[in-house]
Amino acid sequence: MSSTDKPETITGGCVCASVRYTVTFPPDHDFANSCTTCQCEQCRKNTGSLIFRSHRLPKSAVEYTANSTLKVYSATPHCERGFCTNCGSFLFWQRDNRDYTCLTVGCFDGPALERYGPLLTAAKRHLFCEREVPGVTDHLAGERFAQDDE
Repeated sequence: MSSTDKPETITGGCVCASVRYTVTFPPDHDFANSCTTCQCEQCRKNTGSLIFRSHRLPKSAVEYTANSTLKVYSATPHCERGFCTNCGSFLFWQRDNRDYTCLTVGCFDGPALERYGPLLTAAKRHLFCEREVPGVTDHLAGERFAQDDE
């Protein structure tokens, strides 16, 4: 992948393919600052992992091509988490009052990750580090925020 090789579109979805989407990146999409990790307890429990990676983009950039089992859950006021009610895949989190969504990088299709992985996953912003597990995420480089970065 060259430094100018950026995707115009990628696809993704849940394990059972009941929820599928296509992302069309805006021409001015800031790939370098769109990747984040989160270490909050909710993301840990939703993913079953100690650290969660997401990619932020405008809600208008995501087109659902199948969403018959997509459900939104609000664990915190104004914050929504999208998941598949069939297979349980965690697909995104977003604030209901913002124009962006944060897609779970692990739900991007393999070919997109194989070709553009470093561009889609290289997080420079790390959220809810007040909840980090000592020794597990010390290797992360970039800005660390005790809570959110807003």
